[in-house]
Amino acid sequence: MVEVIIEPDNIRLSFPKINSVLQLLHRIDRKPGHVLVIRDGQLLTPDRKIGPHDTVIVRDVVSRG
Repeated sequence: MVEVIIEPDNIRLSFPKINSVLQLLHRIDRKPGHVLVIRDGQLLTPDRKIGPHDTVIVRDVVSRG
């Protein structure tokens, strides 16, 4: 299971299979330029692979007005 934490809302989700950052962003309805994707303290680009036991933080960085 891939564990996902969406910040700043602190929403926690689990997905049985996610292959890439881009696939994850599509699943959670986020655009690559509007979030930071972080794994083990490192920023991930949309083309990076996500492993089956990874914990990933998705941090919204766009102002909500």
